[in-house]
Amino acid sequence: MPTLIVTAHPDLDSLTHTAAQQLRERLEAEGVEVDVAHLAQEGFDPRFSANDRADYKGGSITGPDVLAEQARLDRATDVVLVFPVFWWSMPALLKGWIDRVFITGWAFELGENGRVVPKLGDLTAHLLPVSGFSEASFARHGYEESFSTQIEHGVFDYCGMPRGAKAFIRESEDPDAAKAGLEAAVARVAAAVTTPRGD
Repeated sequence: MPTLIVTAHPDLDSLTHTAAQQLRERLEAEGVEVDVAHLAQEGFDPRFSANDRADYKGGSITGPDVLAEQARLDRATDVVLVFPVFWWSMPALLKGWIDRVFITGWAFELGENGRVVPKLGDLTAHLLPVSGFSEASFARHGYEESFSTQIEHGVFDYCGMPRGAKAFIRESEDPDAAKAGLEAAVARVAAAVTTPRGD
């Protein structure tokens, strides 16, 4: 089963795309099948439209682009989100992908008494964010906790996705720090994907 790498950056020469490419090469060298979704380059529309709202309320999915993304995820055992940190969170493009793709009836269901029933327990989620700030800055302003609450708890846990690796590339504007961070982050995520998991 493949790993799906998802990027959200308009610049193919960015550190985000470099990280995604290096991760792909490393995983493929380990015998892992890899699929890559470059959302910006593929023209994914992140806008949650009236049709998306109707699908959400009706519990069915009709948008062909959403169905295509769900099919990619259904084939995968792991998904790795590789993205620049914008305003202490993910870019709007990636957030819109989650808004539209991780819909009720596929990512979760509403059971009795409105209780959430997660449906993505077979898909492990990993994060490889690229940030211009240091770890100390994230901690000092409380962003590390809010980042985890928004994405890991608010999305992954809600849909029942096991948490995999979270490996930041920090101080991305500093070439030496970025290079070291890139190597460490790619190695950490690759190890998490390729390490056998217990039943």
